[in-house]
Amino acid sequence: MSFGMGGLGGHGYGGGSTRTKTMHREGKRNLRVLRGLMPYLRPYRFQIVWFLISLGVGAAAVLAMGWGLKYLVDEGFDRTNPHLLDQALAVLFVIVLVMAAATYTRFYLISWIGERIATDLRRVVFDHVVGLSVSFFETTKIGEILSRLTTDTTVLQSMVGSSISLALRHFFMLSGGVVMMMWTSLALTGPVFVVVPMIVVPIVVLGKRVRRLSRLAQDRIAETGAFAEESLNNVRTVQAFSHETLDRKGYAHHAENAFTTSMERVRARAQLNFWVIVLMFGAVGVMIWIGGHKVLASQVTAGEMSAFIFYALVMARSARGLSEVYGDVQRAAGATERLLEIMAMTPEITVPANPVALPVPPVGTLAFEDVTFHYPSRPDRSALEGFTLDVKPGETVALVGPSGAGKTTVFQLALRFYDPQTGTVRMDGVDLASADPVALRGRIGIVPQEPVIFAANAWDNIRYGRPDASDDDVRAAADAAAASEFLDRLPEGFGSFMGERGVRLSGGQRQRIAIARAILRNPSILLLDEATSALDAENERLVQTALERLMAGRTTLVIAHRLATVVNADRIVVMEHGRIIAQGKHAELMDRCELYARLAAMQFDPDLSLEKLQAARGFAASPAS
Repeated sequence: MSFGMGGLGGHGYGGGSTRTKTMHREGKRNLRVLRGLMPYLRPYRFQIVWFLISLGVGAAAVLAMGWGLKYLVDEGFDRTNPHLLDQALAVLFVIVLVMAAATYTRFYLISWIGERIATDLRRVVFDHVVGLSVSFFETTKIGEILSRLTTDTTVLQSMVGSSISLALRHFFMLSGGVVMMMWTSLALTGPVFVVVPMIVVPIVVLGKRVRRLSRLAQDRIAETGAFAEESLNNVRTVQAFSHETLDRKGYAHHAENAFTTSMERVRARAQLNFWVIVLMFGAVGVMIWIGGHKVLASQVTAGEMSAFIFYALVMARSARGLSEVYGDVQRAAGATERLLEIMAMTPEITVPANPVALPVPPVGTLAFEDVTFHYPSRPDRSALEGFTLDVKPGETVALVGPSGAGKTTVFQLALRFYDPQTGTVRMDGVDLASADPVALRGRIGIVPQEPVIFAANAWDNIRYGRPDASDDDVRAAADAAAASEFLDRLPEGFGSFMGERGVRLSGGQRQRIAIARAILRNPSILLLDEATSALDAENERLVQTALERLMAGRTTLVIAHRLATVVNADRIVVMEHGRIIAQGKHAELMDRCELYARLAAMQFDPDLSLEKLQAARGFAASPAS
């Protein structure tokens, strides 16, 4: 059993965003979504201010060249002044040095800001996701979350660290170019104001399409990553069922979908660049033609015309650059929207404003009072219905019943991974809904049927539930769990790497590490999902001995898959369809619970038919009540 609810079918965030009624409204919303980055930019105001200063200095240096060109042509060439050429070269070197220094500062600062924002976002999103309720992971693929943590944050890093810098630079140059063109010659600048609206139209129309396709492409990449993550995490099952060919085809299908969508986005961006270049440089050509006639008519000087051409080319290049950067900004808007969607998710299980403190020292009681619960992903079916159970301190209670009876759900509610729709769950007399989830989970130890082993050494794996434990405490817990004997034989002892998901260990060894982890935690309440059901006889004996040490003096709730392991439990609770249908000792249930007797017959004497069992026990044909 995995206590993290591994239902990963379907996800809640794929498939692209829903179109709004009008493109205009969508565009406005797209501009607003980038405001969500402001809280992450605000701490770095100092670096942003210096970046803007260096950006302004660099742009001014470039624009100064145009005015210098005008002065050089009119004063140097027309008046054949060789000394002016010498001065112009010296000034040019100064301008180049200033521009180079400003560019270095601008590039370094904005790159630092981009990397810093991406790192902050990864941390914030991870911190948020890891605190979301288990129900969130019922409907969201892990691969998609990983895509948002990596791909989307990388897109934002690229935007902040590069695209924003280029966009602002192009904007400064475009604005400055227009101002300097007007300063140079109002007569030549007039056509600019006719052309600019013609350029804005394709940027706005095609830019919205780029943004929509960017969001869709990111979703397709996320789906591809989720498919790969699921296949690789279960590669043994894939190969055991000779499913490699089908998985290759499935991954290729997802990858091709991502490629097709990405190429649609690239095509839209290329069309955007095409129209901007045609319109912008076509307009520059017209302006040069007009200016040439004015020079011939002596209405403007050659220097003014040279400067005007320089500023027109600067403006055209900046307009083209803005159109390219606009696509990156649209793509980043899609990534921002995906990240903000996750950040907008709120956990269903939260710490109350004034949490009720659990009694100290722990009592070890656990009570379910008329609990009814439906999983969020299955609202039409109750997992527990009118469930009432009172577990006393130090008592060992076994939950038995067919698959789907609700046994695992009892554990989920005890850990407060969910809150019941009706009824109350109490620990040590405190309603779990009014307590701090971290505090109550700190009193619970878990040994699952399929233990989770992290990609770390044995020290870290055993210490997982109690990070401040000393090495001596860890070793003592390993000794009690009969884990030291195999850990000491590993090449690096307790410091040996356990492998991804404990792949270097056997099933029994993984179980004993999980038991050592629970022993070290020293919980008052123990939850055991039959930890020996999949082990061979030798490992079962070792694990069972370790479990008996762990259970001694603790309140224990056991999900029993094999009745032989719980025949000596203080109480056995028989469940069916989310209800308790009988409870008592093994011998009592054999006499008065048909379901329990049937389960026992199938396990203890597989050849015993139900008819013979009913005849031997005198059961009626009607279902047990």
